[in-house]
Amino acid sequence: MIVAEPEHLAAAEGPSRPAASAVSVRRCGHGADGPGLDWVAEETPIALEYNGIAHAVMLASPVALEDFAIGFSLSEGIIAAPRELLDLEVEPAAEGVRIAMRLTGAAFARLKGRRRGLEGRTGCGLCGVERLEQVRRPLPALRVAARIDVQDIMVAMNHFDECQDLRSLTGATHAAAWLPVGQAPTLLREDVGRHNALDKLIGALARARVDTAQGAVLLTCRASFEMVQKAAAVGIGSVVARSAPTALAVRCAQALGLSLVGFARRGRLVVYSHGERLSGCDDK
Repeated sequence: MIVAEPEHLAAAEGPSRPAASAVSVRRCGHGADGPGLDWVAEETPIALEYNGIAHAVMLASPVALEDFAIGFSLSEGIIAAPRELLDLEVEPAAEGVRIAMRLTGAAFARLKGRRRGLEGRTGCGLCGVERLEQVRRPLPALRVAARIDVQDIMVAMNHFDECQDLRSLTGATHAAAWLPVGQAPTLLREDVGRHNALDKLIGALARARVDTAQGAVLLTCRASFEMVQKAAAVGIGSVVARSAPTALAVRCAQALGLSLVGFARRGRLVVYSHGERLSGCDDK
């Protein structure tokens, strides 16, 4: 569970780029023919380096990059806890952004042992995995007692779009939000990539010292296997998606003890695994 972070990372802020740009367009139809401007989401190569060694290049929205780097490191199992990340610097580069991180000796030794190389596309969750055996990471079963009220989920999902500023501007991003037990959503991160949005949220939870056993993640996208695995890796016990899950995601959630909910929209939802963690929805 993420409950603490290094003090030197708590206030880390780096240079950022605009998340959207205005471009000239020509509109056609519905009486709106003619030239105009439209806002489009930026998609920037983000290079992640650990102890001076390049590890991954991901395409992401160039905002909340500290959250992204910390969340990616946690959800991918590169660090077991925020304290294993000793330093983090976000630096502009000619073709994108470079994030240089320094790990403890133990964390870096584990990383070198995995020999995992990534070359990430937007929304790519398993890019660079070298062998089939690497797809499923060994994760402990979740021991989460917190119960989430179904009505709280439905209310939050009904108002999800209102909180997504970048999506409202561009229509091109996904979001991940944190729903604490008995409260309204408290944190939300957006990105052009759904995996990136979740990693950014995980990083934000770590920096805010949130106990990830006491709430649920809300997603605007489908619940695929790697989204479930990322959530379980940091102790999140419930994942709620607006769209469908995949069969592999359902099997993974069942095995790990994670509550997986799909099609959460318009006052309805479908429970795919461990409904006992949801108040107001019997698991039968």
